[in-house]
Amino acid sequence: MRFSRLLIVTLLLGLVAGMPRMALSQTASPYSVVVPVTDVSDAQRSQAFATALGQVLARVSGGQDLSSKAGYADAMQNAGGIVKQFQYQRGQGNPPSLTLLVTFDQGAVQRLITQMGATTAGVKPPLLLIVKGTDGNLLSKDDLKALADAVSKSGYQVSYADPSQLPDLGKLEAADPAALSAISRLYQTGLVLVGELHANGADWSLISGGQSQHWNAQGSSSEDSLFADAGKSATDRLSQALNVIGATTVEGKLWVGGLHSAMDYANLLATLRADPSVQKVSTLGGQDDGVLLSVKAGMPLDGLAANLTAGGRLMQGSSHDGADVSLRWLH
Repeated sequence: MRFSRLLIVTLLLGLVAGMPRMALSQTASPYSVVVPVTDVSDAQRSQAFATALGQVLARVSGGQDLSSKAGYADAMQNAGGIVKQFQYQRGQGNPPSLTLLVTFDQGAVQRLITQMGATTAGVKPPLLLIVKGTDGNLLSKDDLKALADAVSKSGYQVSYADPSQLPDLGKLEAADPAALSAISRLYQTGLVLVGELHANGADWSLISGGQSQHWNAQGSSSEDSLFADAGKSATDRLSQALNVIGATTVEGKLWVGGLHSAMDYANLLATLRADPSVQKVSTLGGQDDGVLLSVKAGMPLDGLAANLTAGGRLMQGSSHDGADVSLRWLH
């Protein structure tokens, strides 16, 4: 960052400190879940409420497994008591599918998590699903229901790609910065699952934090089971990086490159302050297009970096002298 630009950035520090915290953009409320039901009976509705609450608790706690916590079983049995609203929905098909949209009271959910001795860790951005069928065409939301259900069970939300608004998938799977920037602008996430079905299975790529993981699946008995396995595999991999629960306060230095303007810097600080684990941020200095920050957080800095990059505005960057973690701002 040139000196004149750094001076402007430094002057903006006081302005940004007074800006409201930015919320993560979501495709739907984290307190709302759609679950399948077979009928409109009281028994089915009660079971659906419990299933939905389990997913919401996982979402709002940052993916923590609360099932072994004291009070969890009681919460499942009494899930209907904190339902804010619900609505049945009929889908297409013969016979038509039946689902229940359930929305829980936000305050009640947060109190439940606290009572179980856990923390509300911030809702993760959605996992964008981009899956090609054996004919090479992008599969629709209805086609990907089994995949979305598997992802939701692990506490993550999903979003769906518009075929007319996608970067080159080869570049996306290679974690090309321009492709990642396009995904961030269009879908407000840095989490992407790209799949391509073929006769004997599927190839999968999971993009998180500007890095890709690839695997293939062979010989599944059905497309639904193939999707269910892919959803579990993707969320297991995400959870290893994103569901880091800090036990102590950690202080360290964070380098962020790719800042082309004072507004980039202002948005970076707002993004950092929006993360619930970040307790304090201060600027130590700048060089070329980057800035060195001192960060105090409630988790290890590599875990913080994983959470920050999941939002889509940052990706892992090249190491920098004096920094514990290096990131790159995406435009």
